[in-house]
Amino acid sequence: MADGAKVRTVAEVMTTDVLTASASDPLAKASARMIERGVGSIVVVDPGTPVAILTERDLVRAGAAGADLSTARVSDWMTPNANTVGPNDEVLAAFDSLNAHGYRHLPVVDAGALVGVVSIRDMLKLAQVLRIEHPGAIEARRGLEGVVVAETEVGDVRGQEGFYHYRQYNAVELAEKRSLEDVWHLLYEGHLPTPAERETFAEEIRSLRTIPPAVKGLLPAIATAGDHFVPLDALRTAYSLLAYALDFRSWLDIDKVTLRANAMQTSAVMPTLIMALYRLNQGLDPIDPHPDLAYAANYLYMLTGEVPEPGHARAIEQYLISTTDHGFNSSTFTARVITSTGADLGSAVVGAIGALSGPLHGGAPSRALDMLDAIGTPDKAEEWIRNSVMKGERIMGFGHRIYKTDDPRSLMLRGVAERLGGDMVDFAKQVEKTVVDVLAELKPGRNLYANVEFYAGVVMDKVGLPRTLFTPTFTSSRVIGWTAHILEQAADNRLIRPSAHYAGPPPPVPVPEL
Repeated sequence: MADGAKVRTVAEVMTTDVLTASASDPLAKASARMIERGVGSIVVVDPGTPVAILTERDLVRAGAAGADLSTARVSDWMTPNANTVGPNDEVLAAFDSLNAHGYRHLPVVDAGALVGVVSIRDMLKLAQVLRIEHPGAIEARRGLEGVVVAETEVGDVRGQEGFYHYRQYNAVELAEKRSLEDVWHLLYEGHLPTPAERETFAEEIRSLRTIPPAVKGLLPAIATAGDHFVPLDALRTAYSLLAYALDFRSWLDIDKVTLRANAMQTSAVMPTLIMALYRLNQGLDPIDPHPDLAYAANYLYMLTGEVPEPGHARAIEQYLISTTDHGFNSSTFTARVITSTGADLGSAVVGAIGALSGPLHGGAPSRALDMLDAIGTPDKAEEWIRNSVMKGERIMGFGHRIYKTDDPRSLMLRGVAERLGGDMVDFAKQVEKTVVDVLAELKPGRNLYANVEFYAGVVMDKVGLPRTLFTPTFTSSRVIGWTAHILEQAADNRLIRPSAHYAGPPPPVPVPEL
């Protein structure tokens, strides 16, 4: 904290009326009390002394595991030995503790007695006060790592646990049990559809897949411009044209129904734009969407004009579901920042596509396959990987900014790849094991595992997608998540306007005369 700044304590921001429970209480009872009070945690005491904490994350975990809330006990799902802070501790120290452990709530204990609870939300409120009174008093880490910038109900990523969810459901379980349309409905409407809602929603999507004639007529020029074809760049240009042609306007000037319609049309037409641009660049006519095929099957159909094998359609659908949303990643954050200015939905999506185009974010699936090509055969894997690591080169498809254990998307897609089978799949599995072993030896403690891009490339290759379409395919699913976040940002907006720490020469320096 800056010299002379007032030291803020936990006591200033904590909630003193703490909701408590016993470890033996039914989980349903604790959950109902949390909902009734509108809080995200309940402190488990024995007696009077905090021994654990039960949060909404724990309840999501219990629900995802199929636990019967009426018979399960708080002790079955609580987080034991919860970290605590004291009321006189500096608030920034409490904030660091929350970030370091990935928690959102900390019990406040004084002389062994529970006196309050402090949350990330409390931290954010104080951060606003500190920023006004003492600019620069709270400084974020580079890359905003560990910084909470907003609240969302769309989903979350819990990297320490290797778990992520869409709203209240395990995302991997959704990919295993549901269709993309169901997940799309969940992100937009907040719940999984009933059979009647599913058909209505699917029909709405089908009616929005077609590219408007005014845009379609200009796609050949976009697809063949320049000396090379970069599908995501072409898509960014074509989608910007579409948003302009459809007169997408600032969400401040339209109602919620119109903004949702913009979001629906954007997500529905994106796959059609991707495949039309690709085929035009190949000297082929675009293929119109198939009226009877679901999203994933239709995506592959528009590539070749042939109805895909059900196994291939399901494989690409599971990939698409697994990448629909993933917390406040770079492109999602970009979309929300642009939306916070009041810009139209099209501008926010164009910005998100630009962020996704970076190889450190969305461009790795094809590079992971390029690595397999470079290795060539399993017997060459160890030597190739050792040389790359010793040279300080990145091993594409391994490691993740958030996950410190297995990436759940990679585990799921490995299973999809195994179901498809083939020499490429067997080779990829051997290379994965070699990479993990070599990295564990040469970079101990780093815990680097295969991320979603590694097996995503294998799956997309197996269903017949050319490598140039890997990142656009990622875009075709992630746009659903982007637009869900755009709708959420617009519904409860505040302009996102952080500060920066100036590190240049001390001003003011006199301007020299000419």
